[in-house]
Amino acid sequence: MPSRKQRRRRDKTRRHEYEYVYVDAEGREVEVGDDEAEPPAKKASSTRARSQTSGRARQVEPPSWRRVIKRGLIFAPFMFLVFSLIARDLTLAGRLFQTIYLLVMFIPFSYLLDRMMYRRFLRQSGQAPTTEPSRRT
Repeated sequence: MPSRKQRRRRDKTRRHEYEYVYVDAEGREVEVGDDEAEPPAKKASSTRARSQTSGRARQVEPPSWRRVIKRGLIFAPFMFLVFSLIARDLTLAGRLFQTIYLLVMFIPFSYLLDRMMYRRFLRQSGQAPTTEPSRRT
C-alpha cells in the first residue's frame, strides 16, 4: 500500500499535463505534434540538454605522477597541521615522520583514483583508451 506521500505525488502527476519536448541538433526545444501519442525516445531534461549543447565538453586529462605529487605537496602542510593539533605529545620529528608516512600512502592512492576516474570518463564518453606500451618483458 503506498504511503500518503506517495499517493500525493501520484495524484499530482495525474493532475498536471506534461508536455513532451525534444531537443534538436541545434539545441532548440521542439514540442511533439499531436499526431505522435507517445514519443519514441525519452524526454530530455532541460539541464541535460543545456549541458550537452553548451559546446564545451569537459576534458579530463590522463593521470600523471607530476600532478599527483603537486597535489600531495599542497596537502602536506595541512596534514602536518592536523598531526600538530591531534597528536600534541609527538615531537616535531614524529609529526614530520607521520606526515611523510601519510604522503607515501596518499600519493599512490591519489594516482590510482585519478586513473580510475579517467577510465570511467573514457567509458562514458565512448572514447577509446590510450594504449600504453607494456613495460613488462
